[in-house]
Amino acid sequence: MTEESTEFEIWKYDAGELSSFSDRAAAEEPLQITVDGTPVAVVMRTPGHDHDLVTGFLLTEGLVNDATGVSRIDLEAKKNHALVFLSDDIVLDHAKLSRNLFSASSCGICGKASIESIHQQAEPVESGFSITAEVVIGMPAALRAAQEVFESTGGLHAAALADSDGQILVLREDVGRHNAIDKVIGWAAGENVDLTQTFLQVSGRVSFEVMQKALIARIPMVSAISAPSSLAVEFARESNQTLIGFLRPPSFNVYSCPERIT
Repeated sequence: MTEESTEFEIWKYDAGELSSFSDRAAAEEPLQITVDGTPVAVVMRTPGHDHDLVTGFLLTEGLVNDATGVSRIDLEAKKNHALVFLSDDIVLDHAKLSRNLFSASSCGICGKASIESIHQQAEPVESGFSITAEVVIGMPAALRAAQEVFESTGGLHAAALADSDGQILVLREDVGRHNAIDKVIGWAAGENVDLTQTFLQVSGRVSFEVMQKALIARIPMVSAISAPSSLAVEFARESNQTLIGFLRPPSFNVYSCPERIT
């Protein structure tokens, strides 16, 4: 079993005194992703569910259209390396790698031109999905209850997919917010989940790239405990995605497409 946290002896200053005690920190290690012999990215992640992470990464970066485009993912040949072998009918687009992948991985894409470029790959969503305000209000408690590592570290981002009743279908944690999202999307792809009938709940803030990944996966709604960025709001509105932020029961903000909240 992969260790998702590490124990340390630390010191705490409280009431004018220094005292030592044991604490745990979320594990963080690099994972190099190599596709058909070409290194494409190094992601910093919490070890565990690496197969889901890599599958979701390939999908949300547009290297494959669905999970059948991946023939095999070898995680055993070398520690912290994922060797991806695409199906025979899939050819790695090296131009797309140099043009999009590395900038996206470093969170370097931004602006109107990027939104238009992404919409050439993934059109705005058209989904009849809706949920009640009561379901939204209940999500922070449901997310916290489902988290396995947060109680011992407090240092991991969480992402979860839920249905219209608020039932969590899958939850993944990682030191990287985007990695956690790739992990849940990768899991859903392997389970043939209809993502148009789900929403994405995240533990932190919402960036442009979070909305981008949700759009490419065809997820119509993203809900967050913290704030969205201005570009995330702009992207959500142009992509017909519902974006919820500052989810602090008993209230929350809706930044786009409020008609999905009943």
